[in-house]
Amino acid sequence: MFYVNKLRDICYRNDFYLSLLLTKDMAGSWLGAHIDGVLLHAGDVRAPADVFGDIYQVFLILGTLVGVVVIAYTLYNSYKYRAQDGAAPESVDRPSLGELPTSGGGGRKLFLSFSISAIIVLSLIGWTYTTLLYVENEPAQHEDRMDVDVVGHRFSWEFVYPNGHSATGTLRVPKNELVQLHLTSNDVFHNFGVPELRVKADAIPGQTTTAWFVGKETGEYAAHCYELCGSGHSYMDATVVVMERDAYREWYNTTSGGNETEAVKP
Repeated sequence: MFYVNKLRDICYRNDFYLSLLLTKDMAGSWLGAHIDGVLLHAGDVRAPADVFGDIYQVFLILGTLVGVVVIAYTLYNSYKYRAQDGAAPESVDRPSLGELPTSGGGGRKLFLSFSISAIIVLSLIGWTYTTLLYVENEPAQHEDRMDVDVVGHRFSWEFVYPNGHSATGTLRVPKNELVQLHLTSNDVFHNFGVPELRVKADAIPGQTTTAWFVGKETGEYAAHCYELCGSGHSYMDATVVVMERDAYREWYNTTSGGNETEAVKP
């Protein structure tokens, strides 16, 4: 038991997976999900914020390249077929309205440009689709994730932790842990979203939806309701606090099945 505790302390200090250091026989039930209320490390998981950031950058780069090519080609043809003082109209080989192009290798240029465009567009669609599938399926690959129930009320958010403790207005999570939210509502439609963490999902009465995120930087993140739900909709905010793992473990071990309410910072 002494050596197991030593290995566990090394795991916390060096931020490694406990499951990589201990075999199943040595770790026993610890490999299931929690160690003193703290989940195993998930810092190497691509968070939704990273995924959506990659998609944005790819679209931005490709869009910029396409824009540069189109504008450059337009300017080139504008210069090539510009009107010149003193030049006879018949001396310039300009295309006329309704005329089929005779250059371009009998349509090979058109076919080539269309094929390249189709390949780029279809590849982009396929890559984006598979990337978004990762966002949909990744939590299922992590049995050691942290599950939190999120209940929407008019006009507040309630967070229920695995030990039954509930908090209103503030969600505390450990740094570099995969957190899966199970959202519902006890009255009307709501929508829970944290822009900086790129997480957003509906909270529907009688149904449960899921969303997940990984807080890779400590700090406080603003959460809002993005579904018009009544006169207090604008004030239906919450705070997500990403804490260091040791600090979170210390706080978590002091909680129980009760409820706490913290004021939401404007």
